[in-house]
Amino acid sequence: MAYGFLDTLVTPAVRAAQAANGSAANWSAFDGDRTFDRFTDNEAAFIADRDSIYLASISESGWPYVQHRGGPKGFLKVLDDRTLAFADYAGNRQLISVGNLAGNDRVALILMDYAQRVRLKVLGRLAVRD
Repeated sequence: MAYGFLDTLVTPAVRAAQAANGSAANWSAFDGDRTFDRFTDNEAAFIADRDSIYLASISESGWPYVQHRGGPKGFLKVLDDRTLAFADYAGNRQLISVGNLAGNDRVALILMDYAQRVRLKVLGRLAVRD
């Protein structure tokens, strides 16, 4: 989803770090599609080919928590151009990610293709459904 996440994640502190480390010019003139918020056919195909993801949530104390989720290829489903779904099976029953969602439904998903050295980052809101 062509760099739309930059508008959310590049804060004044990030801009200052970019300037201090010489990379500000790389991003200041970026003219890609910053408003796109839909999954394209390319992203849907990439998602369908994954057998694992990383799910990051935020605790009530403000700390991030990253959890691996996996299954057979295609366990993460594209329901429509803005919605993903997956079954969450009982693991160690700590329910940290689920508990975090009660206080903050914002999550980040990181989908990796290690062999091709490609990744997809998805920012969104997550809801648990029975």
